Amino acid sequence: MERRLGGLTVHYEESGSGQLVVLLHGWGANLTLFRPLAELIARRYHVVGLDFPGCGGTSEPPTPWGMDEYTAFTAEFIADYGVDDVIVLGHSHGGRVAIRLATETGLGFAVRQMILVDSAGRVPQRDWRYKLRLRTYKAGKAILGSAPARAVAPNGLGRLQKAMGSTDYAAASPVMRASLVKVVNTDLMDLLGQITAETLLIWGENDTATPPDDGRAMERAIPGAGLVILPGAGHYSFLDQPYAFGKVIESFLKIG
Repeated sequence: MERRLGGLTVHYEESGSGQLVVLLHGWGANLTLFRPLAELIARRYHVVGLDFPGCGGTSEPPTPWGMDEYTAFTAEFIADYGVDDVIVLGHSHGGRVAIRLATETGLGFAVRQMILVDSAGRVPQRDWRYKLRLRTYKAGKAILGSAPARAVAPNGLGRLQKAMGSTDYAAASPVMRASLVKVVNTDLMDLLGQITAETLLIWGENDTATPPDDGRAMERAIPGAGLVILPGAGHYSFLDQPYAFGKVIESFLKIG
């Protein structure tokens, strides 16, 4: 299904009936990853999954977005359902947006329960290898971005970005690359103490993108939060351990 929102064409899917549950995917992904999970939750709830701007079937934003824009967009999408409260599940970048929604005021609805899955929101702890790689990249960018270098090797800077950037960064358009830089450097840890929604955190023990220590730090910071770490799962814990993940969701959301 599609609807127009803020000048963008938004692709989304919904199923079931009852309390509204909104599923927010990670960076560079799309709602299709959540289909088995949506089918499970729709046994009791009205489930809606949407593609963030620039992902899946939703059009790209006209300019680079940061967390303010992603939060406002998602809040407007939810508000169109006319509900007083909502349950939000966010994976990775979707977790960032969920955290912001749960701590914003004046939205017209409240986040009643929140499930953070391998969530982003804590700025990564960088070791010396990362810092060396970053210095190397900046030096290469300065050289390859100069006029003489562009004349000799016009594609040199692009090749450097693809070689040294993350997979998400390399695959993105210029607008989405700039958006990624904005959101990935946003630390939301100071907001966690303001969360009043009943919160469950689910993490893969082998997650290297948002390590389990991030989940433990969030559990300590969010009042009353609980953390489940799934053995053998990585950053996409809901795909790596679907049965165990489903059982946790069934328990938390009381799906019979």
